[in-house]
Amino acid sequence: MTQSLYSSDFERDSCGFGLIAQMDNQASHAIVATAIVSLARLTHRGAIAADGKSGDGCGLLLQMPEAFFRAIAAEQGITLGTHFGIGQFFLPRDETVATTIRTALGAEAEDLGLRCLGWREVPADLGACGEEALQSLPGIWQAFVGLPDGMDTDNRERLLYRMRRRVEKRFADEGSFFAVTCSSQVIGYKGMVLPENLPVFYPDLRDPRFASALVTYHQRFSTNTWPEWRLCQPFRILAHNGELNTVQGNRLWAKAREAQLQCELLPMAEVLPAVGGGSDSFSLDNMLELLVQGGMDFFKAIRLLVPPAWHNVPRIEPALRAFYEYHSMRMEAWDGPAGLVLNTGRIAACALDRNGLRPARYVITKDRIINISSEVGVFDYDHRDIVVQGRVGPGQLVAVDMATGKFLESADIDAQIQNSHPYREWLDLYAEHLDSDDRTATPALPVNDLLVSEKAFGVSFEEEDQVIRVLAEGAQEAVGSMGDDTPMAVLSRQTRHIADYFRQQFAQVTNPP
Repeated sequence: MTQSLYSSDFERDSCGFGLIAQMDNQASHAIVATAIVSLARLTHRGAIAADGKSGDGCGLLLQMPEAFFRAIAAEQGITLGTHFGIGQFFLPRDETVATTIRTALGAEAEDLGLRCLGWREVPADLGACGEEALQSLPGIWQAFVGLPDGMDTDNRERLLYRMRRRVEKRFADEGSFFAVTCSSQVIGYKGMVLPENLPVFYPDLRDPRFASALVTYHQRFSTNTWPEWRLCQPFRILAHNGELNTVQGNRLWAKAREAQLQCELLPMAEVLPAVGGGSDSFSLDNMLELLVQGGMDFFKAIRLLVPPAWHNVPRIEPALRAFYEYHSMRMEAWDGPAGLVLNTGRIAACALDRNGLRPARYVITKDRIINISSEVGVFDYDHRDIVVQGRVGPGQLVAVDMATGKFLESADIDAQIQNSHPYREWLDLYAEHLDSDDRTATPALPVNDLLVSEKAFGVSFEEEDQVIRVLAEGAQEAVGSMGDDTPMAVLSRQTRHIADYFRQQFAQVTNPP
């Protein structure tokens, strides 16, 4: 078939997620093993193909297991310097194309003052894959990249980001090429396998030397999305449960604003477009990554993209209201329902959009282990060891700073960001609000013209009496929902407006092929 009704624009995700971290930043293999067990308990949140092994996709995003990779590099004769990063890549099975990509990455690294020290084919047990997963299985490779001394972590991460974006843009037409992660702080292991088979497929995850203090995990449930290796989550920062119903508008506005984007830290020509194809989750991850790599504070970037409901909250701090009002003019909210877990290697976080329709609960135990998950029961602990427990509410954001070990609630984070700039002063100086008056209001229609318009637009007596009149008397905006139990226009006995023949798109579940 050369053409079908499928389009990547329809892609949505609806999944299970979680994170586990040792809040004192003490890496151990036990944290990794616990994350794998927790992920396996989310198997029911995804679908399984008829072969019994191929899944919608699952994965882990881990704080970099530095000691493990130093040992692995030494075994392969690769000498790592003081600072290094690892690019985890899905490469085409065509060795000629894969070699071309590896060569290009080495050249881009050298051009940026980095060094590609060597490549490692990631060990993989193909017996963990079903037939469907094997048909689209990419080559999985790791690039060891030497990073310069004399600069901070943010600048080293920025160089890796630029290197990756250059290669991604150069090979954008290679559908089986995908950069899973490219960082000195995190690394991702993911695939179209069942959660219980992820450590079977990736023997690295079973190695006792593979130690981490922070892991996010994700079980994917394809909603209007064709299962693919590259769309397995977590992505480079976030993992997402739900669907972003505003994603089409978000993508279009991101594209429209590209000409206005300026940054002293990033050459925009190298990293744009800001948001590419893929699922809704992937688009949000791309936008978040661009903001963070461009120098924006991580918490500010999250609050900019996924703000709480603040417009009609009477007791909100004036400085915080000014923060949200200012940023609402520069970026539309990415609205869900959406729950997010986030991992930069230095910060672990969980956020819910303002709809709050995706559950997320957290537990902190006396041994300083925090677990946040989309459902209770994925993490084994003695209830007597609980120090703090709670749920992430609508529009809330909780986080752990791995450097300080501090647990941050929404109020703590808002206090950090609301006074970072004089937002109220900027609004007073530069924002101009237009008030409605007689000159800008739409003139009233004569009665005869009104009747003609009602006929032309198919306004029924019921709509006029039960909807329009009620809204007009109360000066209310029309509010709708996805549910619509009116007869389909094509089957209706009444004359219907042409717009009634078009239906709003909705989430239609698709299982793996």
